[in-house]
Amino acid sequence: AEVPQASTIGYPDQVDSGASLANFALNIAGNAIRADLIDAQATAVLNGASSGTAMLTNLSLNGVPVAVTGAPNQAVYLPGGQMVINEQQSSAGGIVVNALHVIVNGVADVVVGSAVANIQ
Repeated sequence: AEVPQASTIGYPDQVDSGASLANFALNIAGNAIRADLIDAQATAVLNGASSGTAMLTNLSLNGVPVAVTGAPNQAVYLPGGQMVINEQQSSAGGIVVNALHVIVNGVADVVVGSAVANIQ
């Protein structure tokens, strides 16, 4: 991976967080996962709704392109586990957005591109 970046900006009534990296490559349990760009963004608004997005450019699994829908919690199954794209977990006052969460049962649990925004 190259060019890792993370930031959080706090305002009196809002928090914005982001994390990104380029040229991602992960080989795990016989699975090759690649992406040109991985980006997660999270926003929490005081007394308002939290929101998040993830962008994965040219994502592939074992050389096969993966269609990224943009929908939260998109599951893609792989041998022995799954990838969750744009994983979103909301709570009171905040949200966690994991651009990519790879789980290989009994082997690994890897999160790439995680943005957290919380305000109270």
